[in-house]
Amino acid sequence: MKLYLSRDAAAKALGSEEVAEAILSEAAARGIEVSLTRTGSRGMTWLEPLLEVERDGVRHGYGPMTPETVPALFDGTLDGLGPVEAIPFFARQNRLTFARVGLIDPLSLAEYEAHGGLSGLRRALGMRAEHIIDEVKESGLRGRGGAGFPTGIKWDTVRLAPVERKYIVCNADEGDSGTFADRMLIEGDPLSLIEGMVIAGLGTGATQGYVYIRSEYPDAIAVMQEAIDIARANGVLGDVMGSGRRFDMEVRVGAGAYVCGEETSLLNSLEGKRGVVRAKPPLPALEGFLGRPTVVNNVLSLATIPVIFEKGAAHYAGLGLGRSKGTMPIQIAGNVARGGLFETAFGMPLGELVKDVAGGTATGRPVKAVQVGGPLGAYFAPGQFDTPFGYEEFDGAGGLIGHAGIVVFDDSADMLGLARFAMEFCAVESCGKCTPCRIGAVRGVETLDRVAKGDASAVPLLVDLCETMKDGSLCALGGFTPYPVLSALRLFPEEFAAQQEAAE
Repeated sequence: MKLYLSRDAAAKALGSEEVAEAILSEAAARGIEVSLTRTGSRGMTWLEPLLEVERDGVRHGYGPMTPETVPALFDGTLDGLGPVEAIPFFARQNRLTFARVGLIDPLSLAEYEAHGGLSGLRRALGMRAEHIIDEVKESGLRGRGGAGFPTGIKWDTVRLAPVERKYIVCNADEGDSGTFADRMLIEGDPLSLIEGMVIAGLGTGATQGYVYIRSEYPDAIAVMQEAIDIARANGVLGDVMGSGRRFDMEVRVGAGAYVCGEETSLLNSLEGKRGVVRAKPPLPALEGFLGRPTVVNNVLSLATIPVIFEKGAAHYAGLGLGRSKGTMPIQIAGNVARGGLFETAFGMPLGELVKDVAGGTATGRPVKAVQVGGPLGAYFAPGQFDTPFGYEEFDGAGGLIGHAGIVVFDDSADMLGLARFAMEFCAVESCGKCTPCRIGAVRGVETLDRVAKGDASAVPLLVDLCETMKDGSLCALGGFTPYPVLSALRLFPEEFAAQQEAAE
């Protein structure tokens, strides 16, 4: 009897370890031999712990499981969900980056290879460095961490730098609320990240890599470290697959400062310094880690590289919308009926994601707003739900995709309170490097409190302050904090006015 159960951190939080223990105990008591494989998560968080039972090569789902439902599973009386990959939330996805997550044992190199792993690396080993870069450029892959910068151009800048020592740094800090794709990928398919980083090394001439993970991700840290050990022991790292070309990597753990999700702050932290932003130029691609040319990419960017080299740049570029090529793992959270990870080609309208994929709100109340791009992303109201999910399309609508986390709010949400939270978040997390962020966020909280007390003159001051922060901050923390404030003001002016009327 083949069983599969996630050991993803979210599944654990929802009781998967207790379910696993109950399954093994029940099987032993009944004298039934079972094979229980612990996988990553399929991304359907509302069904976790999701147990999969293989029958005739097809996995059937049961969930959410509890220890109390395990006897019924063995009795054959437990209602199931049918074939897991036929569940509508899963079936309508374009799974490329997350193709193996939830499907395989994340620490089995044999299973990884059986499902296409290392084929991209083998192809890259037969290519010249400039041709590797060309493949990435032709794919249209852009940074998945928020900025959306073309990955191939960044790699080429590092490749062309006339310096011998170069580095690949993976940004796995993932500090945005409502985002969890990096963690899910590392816990569910860490070997794909390793393969992507090795290919990046081959293309740029870098021989050393670092995965910078925030300390709040203990499971991801442990899985990543074990995967690196496995890859090294099997010749994927070190002398790469016996090719005579070297690349090695290690995990570095950050203390959890939000600003260290910004690449230059991350590099300072990686060097053992205080995590504060660096002025640009110089760019990290020219003077990054230890002053050497450095590729800094997000987990999803690097983990997508093996897919591109396995299937070809044209296949990947054939998906998407405009300059937003390929797929995006969208993280759905907040007040939703079906939260989780949904990977799809760029272009799906926001409203389809919220209403059809996520199933609307968990409360059953109307959707009031959706925040896209983390705690510093803009709010979108239902009137904007026809906006296609693409970098330029969201930018044109006054927002940003960021790390593609969407957080849904129903009509009971207090938009002034949410705007204040964004400002306070920035005030708390600011590294203090630049004046607009360090002082502007504090003044912003004070100004929002004046609005809440009915001071009408504070609203134009708030707008001016936000514009100053946008234009003057060195990094995304201060530069993006105005987005939720200004979008809340623009979309829900009556709430700010209501506060003034109430005070009068």
